[in-house]
This record gives sequence, structure tokens and C-alpha cells, in this order.
Amino acid sequence: MGSLASFLQVISSYSLLQGTIRITDLVQKAKERGYDALALTDINVMYGALTFYRECQAAKIKPILGLTLETAPHESLVLLAENETGYHNLMKISTRKQELLAQKITTVDLSDAAISFAGLLVITPVFQSKLVRLVSDGAQQDAHKFITEMKTVVSKQGKLAIGVNAQMSTVLFESILQCANKAKVTAVALDQVRYLDKEDLFELKTLTAIKAGTQLEREQLQSANNAVGKRWLIPSEQLRLTYQKQERTQVFENATKLVDQVKLKLEFPKIRLPHFKLPAHITASEYLRQLCLAGLKKRLAVKKEPVQAQLYRARLEHELQIIQRMGFADYFLIVWDVTNFAHRNQIIIGPGRGSAAGSLVSYTLAITDVDPLQYHLLFERFLNEERAQMPDIDLDIPDNRRQEVIAYVHEKYGAHHMAQIITFGTLGAKQVLRDVGRVLGLNQFEMNEWSRLIPREPGISLRQAYSSSERLRTYVKQSERNLLLFKTAYKLEGLPRHFSIHAAGIVLCDTDLTEIVPLQPGNDGVLLTQFAKDDVERIGLLKIDFLGLRNLSILAQTLAFIKKGYGQAISIRQLPLADAATLALFQRGDTTGVFQFESAGIRNVLRRLHPTSFEDIAAVNALFRPGPMQNIDHFIARKHGQEPVIYPAESLKAILQNTYGVLVYQEQVMQVASVMGGFSLGQADLLRRAMSKKKGDVILQMKKRFISGALQKGYTLKTAAQVYDYIEKFANYGFNRSHAVAYSKMAFQLAYLKCHFPAAFFAALLNTVVGDSLKTSNYLIEARQQHIPVHGPDLNESNYYFSLKGKELVFGLGNIKTLRRDFIKHILDARRQQGRFHSFQDFLQRLDNKFLKEGPLKALILAGACDSFQQNRATLLQNLSKVLSNVTLSGNNAVLFAALAPKYENFQELSLDERLVNEKKYLGLYLSAHPVEEYKQLAVQENIDLVTQLKAQTNCKLLLYFKKMKVIRTKKGDQMAFVTGEDQTGTVEVTIFPNVFRKIAAELALNQVYLVVGKTESETRSIQIIANQVSLAKKLKGRVKGTFYLRLDPKFPETKRKQLLELLLQHHGETPVVLYETAQAKKWVLDRQYWLAESEETSAALRAMIGKENVVFQNEKR
Repeated sequence: MGSLASFLQVISSYSLLQGTIRITDLVQKAKERGYDALALTDINVMYGALTFYRECQAAKIKPILGLTLETAPHESLVLLAENETGYHNLMKISTRKQELLAQKITTVDLSDAAISFAGLLVITPVFQSKLVRLVSDGAQQDAHKFITEMKTVVSKQGKLAIGVNAQMSTVLFESILQCANKAKVTAVALDQVRYLDKEDLFELKTLTAIKAGTQLEREQLQSANNAVGKRWLIPSEQLRLTYQKQERTQVFENATKLVDQVKLKLEFPKIRLPHFKLPAHITASEYLRQLCLAGLKKRLAVKKEPVQAQLYRARLEHELQIIQRMGFADYFLIVWDVTNFAHRNQIIIGPGRGSAAGSLVSYTLAITDVDPLQYHLLFERFLNEERAQMPDIDLDIPDNRRQEVIAYVHEKYGAHHMAQIITFGTLGAKQVLRDVGRVLGLNQFEMNEWSRLIPREPGISLRQAYSSSERLRTYVKQSERNLLLFKTAYKLEGLPRHFSIHAAGIVLCDTDLTEIVPLQPGNDGVLLTQFAKDDVERIGLLKIDFLGLRNLSILAQTLAFIKKGYGQAISIRQLPLADAATLALFQRGDTTGVFQFESAGIRNVLRRLHPTSFEDIAAVNALFRPGPMQNIDHFIARKHGQEPVIYPAESLKAILQNTYGVLVYQEQVMQVASVMGGFSLGQADLLRRAMSKKKGDVILQMKKRFISGALQKGYTLKTAAQVYDYIEKFANYGFNRSHAVAYSKMAFQLAYLKCHFPAAFFAALLNTVVGDSLKTSNYLIEARQQHIPVHGPDLNESNYYFSLKGKELVFGLGNIKTLRRDFIKHILDARRQQGRFHSFQDFLQRLDNKFLKEGPLKALILAGACDSFQQNRATLLQNLSKVLSNVTLSGNNAVLFAALAPKYENFQELSLDERLVNEKKYLGLYLSAHPVEEYKQLAVQENIDLVTQLKAQTNCKLLLYFKKMKVIRTKKGDQMAFVTGEDQTGTVEVTIFPNVFRKIAAELALNQVYLVVGKTESETRSIQIIANQVSLAKKLKGRVKGTFYLRLDPKFPETKRKQLLELLLQHHGETPVVLYETAQAKKWVLDRQYWLAESEETSAALRAMIGKENVVFQNEKR
């Protein structure tokens, strides 16, 4: 007798928190432990089926695809696909089960017409088994009836077997065997596997507790390190001996025979391209040609500069012929139909994404908005006959309208012909620590401590964290519980925790999708594939990405605000990409809110480069990425003439001159290969791919062809070899020019709107960060710097979100924290239906009684939303209770309301401090003023810099409000801090090293203003401050008594200036002097040597020299 060919019931981690097995590890261990076949039977789903199939084939193990189908609570069946028919039915059954679960139906009617067992091996299991339960309860007759019924249902097309195992008691085993023999159904060995090694039992218990939301018992925790399970992947020979020892050899052999019956071989077409529904009597290619020619005519008609139409027609013909030969006309029509829907419904589509922007067909169909001839973009980078691959057109859509496009495609193609794509959230480092911590009974404080110990690095693993953090290693070793928690979390990290919907992808198919892929219900009635993105593409389904972009939402809303606030209708496609003011904005790095140009690093590059053309902007977009970034300094130096522009060969100047001889784009690699090496653009694309993927043998082969082609064109061997080495060196860093141009166009459009319509731009930008106080504050700071008036929330002016009143920003009521959405909607509806609120009483009387509560009304008052009424905030607050009582007593009776109306008792307005504290509480920021503005005199005395004026590598002195702080210990154990501070113009990061930290530690706290003296640096690509001195501003404030302001008008003679300076020296003191020259409208703080003593004698001397009206002494005021 040979070894068992397979375990027939294996539950992997794709059963989501019900198994610990990773598929790669499963197949590897199965190989090591002597198995030549293996099954995967996840619970109700087939998430991992194709990955499992591929891994088994690679390991030369026979893959058996199956399902553990839960037919009722605590009852299940094991289904195995015997052949391809069985595989298709397996997918349909899984889909049906998921549909039932979505309807809260937990039972499966096996006689359901939607369920077919053709090609399936159906086994009654040992665990979660109705048969085992009936036999255990002594109901032999019912057990026999159950088998008979199952045999009737299954045996019409499939095959039924009864599962038993070696761990069953003899009585149970014999009883089940008797039932099976009586019904003439084969009994087979069926051992369930839930974990790979017997020591993994505790991890499975932890995982199932995470799923159930429960904690483990104390006894389970105490035995955790000694827990040993039975449902592990036992070596095949050991398993055979177990059955032999129990004298159950026959069922063992029956299982082996069952495995032999499996003849499943999956083969998938390269692509299952759906057909577009065409008008009558026309082919897809003909219809595509018609649309493209009409589109080209429209495109050329609006060109402002003359073009050679024949070049466009020739290029279009070239592309259409390739598309027809490759059979992709339907694909382009499908994508055109989607974008056409968007255009008809005023949904903005991005200018292009990826290499699709290199297609003139896409441009004429208005799928993209980048002219590939104008920007020298290559169709072969997108679609290449020599690289048989599906074209990939991804669409960018405003994130707030993406669902409309999804709904349209779903309605057009039908529920079982369109689906979204599944993706999986995994147990990341912090998540798994929290989940395991909850199961082990940790409180919130303890779990927060674990989170703090994990370094803040994107995607960091527990292994990396343990290796890099001494504090974490120490904490793990502090107790047995800590060690158990970390060890368990370490083993579970990376397992799938839940499913979600892929951010962009959808699939389309002519055939019913359930014939090709298992499905499950998703959102809004749209089905979801059970296979993830890569597997969906492997089985040949057409995938299209509809990516929701926040920046397109900003763009669309800005255009709407421009129409409303500025009274202008802007055509986004017609914006000039050579606009001087917009280029100046890029030169300043003033790109907050501008797509792809927001980071401090790229803004710094813009300031250094000083782009003077759209080409420069596209190049920055391409270069500011890992790899290409190393060429930035050369690019900048060459643009400014600080480094010679060198071309590998003079004939390549036309290709490389826009990028100053630096090879920036992948298309340049292709053009060089074509111009010098004689490659077709299709061959050049293969060269580009080989270089980017570092395929050494292909690169060497291509080099010979390149040099041969160059020699035929008259180049020397030396030049040809040098140029090839040059492109090989830079090709790996080249970026897709089509993508860079398309995305830079979107960026330029946003920048243009920001430059010319700033109020509309900031209103739209602010509406994308509602609820994010930090970003809202930063955006408002910049809006004010651009002299855009900002009004707080107002019951009579505000909408739900930020809006425009003329060209002025108005806060939305939705910006007020603690207010319920339905309350805000009620206020807006009342105003819309009956007009403005004439008084606070009028406002209250028009509210539904359910909203007459002090909490939300106080929030409105303290946020300033009632400031337009006669009473101040303090008066409204103090009278709120009795006014509410009056409204409640009078009901809707206006006469009674007027009669009962109490007289307001007036109160002095809240102090500025109180107003600021409450604005921060309810709006997340300061509106009435900024805390640093309290120290105006100190700012004058210390000659303070502003955050927005900071330059790298300079000394600075700032007044900063500390709003975030992280204190750490150095390797030597000394404390230091990283602080985020802000003034009224912006935010900046401050590093306080131990020598400075020690001096200020006792006074260091959040929400306080400090004088920071230090030096700026930009090593991390954004300006930050290294503090040399930190002082609490309120301590320094007492030393400032006032300031002298001296005004000099144009008539003040030059000869008397020297006398004035001498007078200042004679009356030297500690009071700052600000000089204002009216002719130049300039003012500045004089050096300390010219500061004055505060005395009547000083004032009299100044008045005598420059005139009484030109001398002002201002005391420091609150």
C-alpha cells in the first residue's frame, strides 16, 4: 500500500480568520512531507484557488480544488472538482452561497436549480457534519435516510463519499461505515487540516477569537506554549501508519483512489474581450474609424496654431490598422462609451493616465486630452504588435462621481457581466498587535503602548520593528504575557483579515461571469469577483481601472465656484499651458493643492529649477521619483548653464534637447534606438522593456542589433557602443512620458485656476479636507496670504461645506464639530424655505423641537455662527436656557412667543482667549486671531521671521505655537523632541536636541507659544529648524513695554537722516524702534543699537526733529 496521495480537506487563511495556513507554505510543506497531491477546501469561498493551483503545479503536486460548503448552521459538505465541469460548478455554488449569506440565509437547499453537482466529488465531513451528529445521537435510521437523500441529490451527476478519520472512536467509525455500506456509498479517509504544525493550535484559537470578538480563557493562556493540536499537516507516511494501526486501511486506500479520479486541468484564454453593441450593418473596426475621423475633425478645428492635418491622418490610420489587426476595436469602443457617458453628464475625465495618452485614437475619441503629436508621444509605448499584450486604458474620475460611472457600466452590461474586483486587508504590524492584545485581555492603555513601540515607517513588519527598536525588544522580554503576545502576533502577521473592494478595477465579459470566476455581492448591487486583480487578469478577463481622484473633484468644484463667484464659465481644455502667471506659481513652489506637486521636496525642486515651460514641469514630474531623482541636480545645472549640455551624438539633439541632454523618458530610449539603431518603434519598445526589467540576455542580443543598425546608418563603432551604454545606464530610470505629460497637464490646469481664481480654488480644496483640522488650518493660512477674505460659519450665509460669497470664503456649518448632519440639513432647509433668520429667537422658533438642545446650540454660538445677530457670544450663551424655555412654552404660536419673549440680559463679550479656545474646540482652528498674534510687540523686539519666509541654511528666529510634539530618547538615553509649530503664516518642523531640551523641558507643553532661535536646514527635502534656543513667550512678554513708531515722509531731508541716527544713539535704551518710510511704503525694525529709552525726554526730542504727528509710542496691549 502506498502513502496517502492527499489531504482532502484543507482550510487556509483565505477562509478569513478561520485558518492560519499560507498557501505558499502549505505547498512547500506538503512537498517536504511526502504528498504528491493536495486539496484546498476553504469555507464557502475560493479566494485562494488559483494561487494554490499555480503553486502546486510549480511544485509538481497534483492540485485538487474544492470547497467546504456550510449547508446549515454547524453542518457542511466537502466538494472537490473532479474535472473542469466540476470546477465551474464549484464557482457557481460558492457564488450562490455568498448571495444567500448576503440575504442572511444560512441554509443551502441542495435541490436548488442553481446548484449542480456535475463533475464534483461530494464528501460528508467529520467536523461540522450532520451525519456524524445523527450517528453520535444514535439516530441510525435518520442517518441512513440522510445518506440516501444525499445520494439521490448528488449521484445524478456527481459522486458521493462518506468521510471518516483515524481519530474517531471505534463505535462511531463502525456505525458510520455500516450506514455507508447499507447505502452502497464509499467511505474515505478525510482529515481536516487547519494549521501546518501541531504547535500552531494556539495561533488558530487566537485567530478564531479575533473573528468572534472574544477573549481567551485563562486556562487557554496558561497552556498556550504547550498546546498541541491534531488538525495539522501530518507527514504522509506517519498518516498512513496511523490508519494502519487503527485497522482502517481500506478507507485510506479509498481516499487515494478518489484522488486518482481527479483529472482537472485549467486552461485560460489570453483575453476574453467583450463585444461592443454596434449599430446595424457595421463592424467594430468601421465604427471605430467613423468615430475617430469625426473626433479628429473636431480636435483640429479648435487648434489655435496651424497644424499639418495630413500628419494626423497618417498617424490615425497607422494606429487604426494596428488596432484592427490585434482585434482591439471593441475594447476602444467600450472605453469610448464610458468616457462619452461621463462627458454627456458633465463628469470631468482626467487628461490621460499611463501610456494611453500616447494614442491619437484615444485623443480623437476624447478618452484622453493630450495631443500625442504635439508632445511627441509614441503609440508603440502603449500598443505594440511585437508585444502581444492587452492595451491598458485607465480612467481618472472625480472621486465624488466615480460611483455614477460604475452604475452606468453595471446597467449597460448587466449584473453577471460586470463586476468589481476583490482585494484583501491583511494583519499589519500594529493591527495584529491590537487584535492579539484584545484576545489576550489587554486594556486600551496597554494596546496603545504596543502601538507606540512600533516605529512609524510605512509597511514596517514586526521582524523589522524588533530588529530596529531596542525599546520594543526590551518590552517583549519584560513578561511572559508580552512574549506570548508578540510571538503570536509575529506568526499571524500578514494573514488576510478581511476583504474589500479594489480602489479602481472592474471586469467586463460577454459570458456570464459565474462561468469564469466565483462572485459575491459587493456594494450598490454590483457583484465582486472572488479572485484578486492579478488572478482576474490571468484568467483573461478584461480589466478597466476607474480611479477616483480627489484632485479632479477639486477641479470640477473649482469650475463650479468660478461660475458662481466670478461669473465666468471656464473651458478646462482650452487653458493655455504657457501662461506666465501660472509658470511663476510653479517657480515659487506655490503648489499646495496642485496634483503631484504638493510635497515639500518637489516644491523645493521647482524653486531650484525655476521652470520656464510646460516641458520643464513635465520633466520635474518624471524626475521626482526614486531612481530618476539622481538626475535632478544635473538637469537643474544644465538648465541654468552651470553644466554643459552634452549629447551622446549630435543626431540625438532633437530627441534630448527638451531635457538638456538628460535621458528622462522611456520614449526617448525608444526614439534613440529608432534613430540610431534602426529599430522599428515596436522593437525599440521591446528594448526599453528588457532594460527596465534588466533582462541581461535580451539586452546583450539587442546591443548587437543596435550596433549593427548604427553601423549601417554610418555611425562609428565607438559612437554606437557609447550611445548604447548611455541608454542602458539611464533606461532603468526613464519614466513614461505619456503619463508625465498627461498628469502635468492636470497639475497645470489646477495651478492655473489657483493662480487666476484663488478663492474658488481654495473653496474647492478646503471641501476635500472637511474634518481634517490640520490641513484646513494650513490651507486657510495660505488663502489669507493671498488676501482672500475668510468668514467664519454664519447661520444666514453658510452652506453645508465651504462656499463663496462673491470672491470671499465662507465656512460651512459642516465644519463645526459635534453638529449632526441632520441638524445642519434642517437649518439649511428652514432657511431655503422661509428665508434668512432675523434673530436668534427667530432661528430657534423655526427649529424642530428635537433640535432644541443646548449642546448643539452652544456649538453654533461658540463657533461664531450666530455673530451676525445683535447679541454677542457671551450674551447668547448666558440667556440660552431661558430663551429655550420660551420657545418650548410658546410652541409654534408666534403671538405667544412674542408675548413670552424674555429681555436679554447683556454680558461683556468673551475674552479673546476664551473665543480662541472654543474656536479651536469646535472648528479645529483659530478664526478670531492666532495665538502668536498676542505677542506682536515681542515679535517686533526680536525681529521675528515668518514661517513662509524661511530659506534653507539660514539663521532664524520665530514665534511658534506648538501643536504636536514627540519626545524620544537617544541611544545614550537623553531626551529630545520633534515639534510641529505654527505661526499665522504656516507650519514648520522643529528638532530640539538634548542640550536644548534639558533647558526648556520643564516648560515644554502643547498649545503654548515659544520663541525659537535656530537654523534652517533642508536635508529631508523640506525646510525644518534645528533649535539652538527655546523660550516660553509669555515669560518674555513681560519684558516688552512698548514700541516707538517713527514715520518719515518724502519731504524729510537726507541731511537730517544722519542727525536722526545720532539722536537715537544719544537716547539708547531697550525699546524697539520701527521706521516707516511713506515714499516706499516700507517699514522695518532698526538694529538694537538704535533702540530707545522710554521717557518723555526721548519723545520730546523725536517730536522736535521729525514732527509730533510722525512719532507714536505704543504700549504692549493684550
